[in-house]
Amino acid sequence: MNDIIRYIIQFLVGTDSATGISDLIGYTSDETSFHNYKVIIYPSDFFDQKIYGTAHSMPVLPLKHIDDIPILFGQALVEQKDGRLIVYADIIAGSFFLLSRYEEIIQRNIRDKHGRFPGKESLPFRAGFIHRPVVDEYGRLLRDWLSQVGVNVESPPEVFQRINLTHDVDAPFFMRTWRNIARGIRDKENIRKLLKIKFGPLENDPFYTFPWFLKENEQVQNCFGKELCTSVFFMKAGGNELRDKPRYNLYGKDIKALFKLIANYGGIIGLHSSYQAGRYPDIIPEEKNSLEKAIDTKITANRHHFLASREPEDMAVLEQAGITDDYTMGYADMAGFRLGTSRPVRWIDAGRKRLSSLQLHPLTIMDGTLIGSEYMGLNQQDATLYCQQLIRQTQMHHGELTLLWHNTSAAPGCGYLKELYHDLLEYIKGQK
Repeated sequence: MNDIIRYIIQFLVGTDSATGISDLIGYTSDETSFHNYKVIIYPSDFFDQKIYGTAHSMPVLPLKHIDDIPILFGQALVEQKDGRLIVYADIIAGSFFLLSRYEEIIQRNIRDKHGRFPGKESLPFRAGFIHRPVVDEYGRLLRDWLSQVGVNVESPPEVFQRINLTHDVDAPFFMRTWRNIARGIRDKENIRKLLKIKFGPLENDPFYTFPWFLKENEQVQNCFGKELCTSVFFMKAGGNELRDKPRYNLYGKDIKALFKLIANYGGIIGLHSSYQAGRYPDIIPEEKNSLEKAIDTKITANRHHFLASREPEDMAVLEQAGITDDYTMGYADMAGFRLGTSRPVRWIDAGRKRLSSLQLHPLTIMDGTLIGSEYMGLNQQDATLYCQQLIRQTQMHHGELTLLWHNTSAAPGCGYLKELYHDLLEYIKGQK
């Protein structure tokens, strides 16, 4: 557990010199050791053996605040004594709670029809800070406290750490198989249209919007540099449940053309682990191997289909399978900061109190979250304003901005989503 606490302290400090500075920060109630530190964070009872893992460990609403920042545990109190600060707001426990998805372990009875923990049931939503990366705000508080006792801490620059323009390829084509044709037949005129799509160039297929996305993404890459901005396409490679359809052939000529197009633009391919794998995580290695064979490239990135990474400890299978980076961590029903941070963070296994090597990349905005009537149900103007706020928050905290737009969201009938994607990229470029 000590390694997790040390990691959280360094994560909060958030600078290249965090390792040395973290030695000046104590997380202890032992007053005989206070002289070793410049800032002492006094622990709440969150980690007590009789409390941890029980309903009594959950924060109580309404929350207390320091400088308008919500405090999950402890008291909103800071004292200065003998040239050091004693902080009774337990921002270590609060950070652990958010970064590890701890509440999802305590409240396993709360899941939606897909087995996911709903954003609207989360503490950040109920307490009114889902749109704020509160863990990053704790870091700013901690740096301010260090400055008050004479420790010079450089704040992270207010620029994007990275920009991930990601796309889940659930249905790459609309009408490129005979099965699609059979489903779409209504009349003779319709048959002619469908056959024209099937036997025409890929660009005629309404779902084949990849060239448009790649050209849009390329403009952001040209603005920020390809080392800071990446296009990532998550491809399915298995799954036998209804919501895993359509199954596409990873060796078909159309998919091979898509792989080549992505490679020509310098894009990355990741695993879109199936809906079935969300229920049975042990099949993830098999799906990963299938995709690796198809593209002859090692796969290290993953995002779950439907964002259905159901239980926090299921992340262990990703780690064991050789996945180093996961991009699932956003709520399907509510855009915001699911992990309480805008920055990539190592997965903390709260059940085993273990710090892993797996990097979690917070999902900032997903297309369907904004427009879906069962989710946020925003009109275009409100969606634009809400997304811009999340983008500004991410930039302010030197965070990593991750957008998820499906290729089908640029097809006819997608509402405002295609236009919104273009507008958001223009807005991002304007922040340079």
